Amino acid sequence: MKIKPFATSSVIPLALLCLLFATGCTTIYNSTMEGVFGYEKRKLFKKSVTSLQSEQKDAQKEFADALTRLKQLYDFTGGELESVYEKVKTSYERCDSEAKAVHKRIGKMEDLANSMFGEWEKEIQQYTNPNLATTSREQLRLTKDRYAQLSRTVRQAEAAMQPVLAQLKDNVLFLKHNLNASAVGSLQVEASGIQQQIEQLLTQIYTAIAASDSFIKTLPK
Repeated sequence: MKIKPFATSSVIPLALLCLLFATGCTTIYNSTMEGVFGYEKRKLFKKSVTSLQSEQKDAQKEFADALTRLKQLYDFTGGELESVYEKVKTSYERCDSEAKAVHKRIGKMEDLANSMFGEWEKEIQQYTNPNLATTSREQLRLTKDRYAQLSRTVRQAEAAMQPVLAQLKDNVLFLKHNLNASAVGSLQVEASGIQQQIEQLLTQIYTAIAASDSFIKTLPK
């Protein structure tokens, strides 16, 4: 019995994907997706904004969960403190992971935006009809303006995650080194501050998600 060789068409895409994930290089990813799989920059860009929005929703969920866990901690009056600590610790780790995922998605979105806008500007120079060139240039200006607003909004929400993460980490470390009711009492002094900070962050993330949704609707289908 002869062993059939692998089909080239199935092996090459998988190998390319493995290489892309291994290198983590966004530029290689963009050029490969366009060259091998036939995606246009605007489609990749739209997909990147949609992916960012999804990550924002995941982050919002985890920070909301962290707020719930903290309230449970601050309301602790007796029982298994170690169990409460583990939940707060796990919640912090998930928030930290989501914050990094959002940061990575924003980077990919910005890289694709720069690539798309650069290509658009070059292609405007190829028009022979001045009216069409003017219309395209105005569309580019409007899209760049809307994108700039989106970029500021998502960056502000991302930046607001960092002080919250720092506070959560402080709580986790303090409990780790002082796992007793007295330690919880010390943390309760800071309770209102961090809870308010998380609530403000959740509002900012919600605003960023809405901004992403609004921007996606302006892009061609």
